[in-house]
Amino acid sequence: MKLPIVVSDDSKQPIYHQIEMQVKTLIVSGQLSAHTLLPSIRALSSELACSVITTRRAYQNLENDGFIKTVQGKGTFVKELDHNMKQNTKQEVILSALQQAIEQAELMGSTREEIRIAFDQIMNQKG
Repeated sequence: MKLPIVVSDDSKQPIYHQIEMQVKTLIVSGQLSAHTLLPSIRALSSELACSVITTRRAYQNLENDGFIKTVQGKGTFVKELDHNMKQNTKQEVILSALQQAIEQAELMGSTREEIRIAFDQIMNQKG
């Protein structure tokens, strides 16, 4: 299975964190349902052109956080999440994405007011 994950060397976030956040998003959004078999660490690292160590760290963190489970000899699978875990993860992903956007805007010299105006424009476009 090919995961729709994209990592960037230009991001301030480490690659393992980018992988974690994107896998969490896929799980919480329902794009990866419970019991879905994930690519092996080696296959995913090859697909993303990153090291096996980086991918292993992402998988270990995801397993420690209760999102995936590795079964010896069978593979790594998505775990069933309870409602609270889904809600907490949604909040974590949203905050992380907004933090990255704010940091990028600040690097470009935007003021807090300019960032707030841009945020309001986007929210008004959505609805």
